[in-house]
Amino acid sequence: MLDKLRIFIRHLWLDGDDTRSAIAPDMQQRLAQRVAASERRHSGEIRLCIEAALPFSYLWRVGASSPLSAIIRQRAVTLFGKLRVWDTERNNGVLIYVLLAEHAIEIVADRGVARHVSPPQWQAMVARMAQAFRDQRYEDGLTQALEETSALLMEHFSVDSATGGQPPKRNELPDNPLLI
Repeated sequence: MLDKLRIFIRHLWLDGDDTRSAIAPDMQQRLAQRVAASERRHSGEIRLCIEAALPFSYLWRVGASSPLSAIIRQRAVTLFGKLRVWDTERNNGVLIYVLLAEHAIEIVADRGVARHVSPPQWQAMVARMAQAFRDQRYEDGLTQALEETSALLMEHFSVDSATGGQPPKRNELPDNPLLI
């Protein structure tokens, strides 16, 4: 019970202002430019979502039957749907979700990507990024996530193989990070 209270306090303490403090406007712009540059090299779509704290409706579910890690994953999957990352033409969208209150990272990949990249590969990537987030070096961690995700998407969805050498027809998702 005490652990659940600590989690509630940590999440209720943070809000969108904390997200904007961690991810300043100039960093947002650099990250958006990195996403755009990445997407010119493959047909995939990458969406960054940084959230300060879980909504109360998610916090309420934390308990013995639903550990915090499972709740964080549920939130990432929900945002994957709400942000329409699943709705790309080639089913090769990737959501990189960061929860600041827990220094947690979740990567949710659409079914086209999941055919080529296994969950252990994503988990290894998250483990490499985790230290940067614990040290509050968010730009370093997000840049690393973008580079590694881009490398995987270029390997399996290069512009040449997906579009016959032509650039993708359109940018299907916003490049700018979503701050919640």
